[in-house]
Amino acid sequence: MAPRASWKGYLRLSLVSCPVRLYPATSASERITFNQLHNKTHNRINMKPVDPELGLVERSDLVKGYEYEAKKYIIIEDSDLEAVRIESNHTMNIEAFVAEGEVDVIYQDAPYYLAPDGAMAEETFIVLREAMRKTGRLAIARLVMSSRERIVVIGPRDNGMLVSTLRNPNEVRSSTQYFETIPEGKPDPEMLQLAEALIKQKLTSFDPRKFEDRYEAALMNMIREKLKGHKPIIAAAPERGNVINLMDALKASLSQAKPPAKSKSKGDEAPAKSAARTAAGGAKSAGPAKAAAKGRK
Repeated sequence: MAPRASWKGYLRLSLVSCPVRLYPATSASERITFNQLHNKTHNRINMKPVDPELGLVERSDLVKGYEYEAKKYIIIEDSDLEAVRIESNHTMNIEAFVAEGEVDVIYQDAPYYLAPDGAMAEETFIVLREAMRKTGRLAIARLVMSSRERIVVIGPRDNGMLVSTLRNPNEVRSSTQYFETIPEGKPDPEMLQLAEALIKQKLTSFDPRKFEDRYEAALMNMIREKLKGHKPIIAAAPERGNVINLMDALKASLSQAKPPAKSKSKGDEAPAKSAARTAAGGAKSAGPAKAAAKGRK
């Protein structure tokens, strides 16, 4: 069964257009979720709409309202929303192109796959896709989804395209209030060198399958044990390290860290060996380093 498109319309660049379909690129269906049950009957609780004056009401009696003043609403009918027709209702109009990597990740919201809608659309779709791939550009466009216009960024991905909705600038908080008290001072060169060596030890290629959701796995294990009638084992929280000073912690981490299993080129091995020798040399001169650390304190 073919996946269901969440949006259908036209992808348009100037006078060139083709029909396309938009599909959600992610799914939360595999996540563990819990239902609200009554503690005695274990019946699932139904959430029903309640009017403070009338009590329980039917969902068919509900209407949309916009609060323009405190506790004052203007009623919005479906026909009112239909009347708000703009070009992006059914057309993804490309307005501009930007360089790859120029769109700050903080603005990127939900990802979607974009595919041609029918064989007649394939030629135009492929030309647009390959033009963006060859020039290293991403398209900026608009479309209406869930009764609101969204700015989206479009780029080639495999044989299709990837569309990411973008957050509105007023939805993104400025980092100033969170970072303004962090000093700009330069770190100790020796500590920085140890930290860089620790980073090199942990270098790997990114594969999301390597990073299992341990909490989700622990939840499922607990559920399985309860289904068997067993009492779940309460896992002990990991002990926090008693870090006396940063220099000692960096050296201890460097000596304990194991490089990830991956094939390294000869060019990668040389810096790693050099960093290890540097760290070893630092460990031998621990006495002077500790004295310097005390002096810094």
